[in-house]
Amino acid sequence: MKDQQHPQAKIDRMAINSLLAAEPDDLNLAELARLRVRYNGFPGARDIQNDLDTLLKRWQLSEDDLFKKTRELHSQTRVFNVGTRKADEDDWS
Repeated sequence: MKDQQHPQAKIDRMAINSLLAAEPDDLNLAELARLRVRYNGFPGARDIQNDLDTLLKRWQLSEDDLFKKTRELHSQTRVFNVGTRKADEDDWS
């Protein structure tokens, strides 16, 4: 099976490059979780998937820990209200 190019790969690459240079604050954790969901099981974008794994290791989190933390964050506030995202622009797919 041939690897596919994800239609959001260019935008996501910029986000991942920012995450690789950042600390794990609430917004960055939520962004990492969002991207993990997007690329879970995707047949391609191996570089992106590898960088997402690298971020989990660097921030000393398992995927379960990441999702637990971000579920708590999302239950308390709209994390993506800050920065350039608007409340109605959650982008999970």
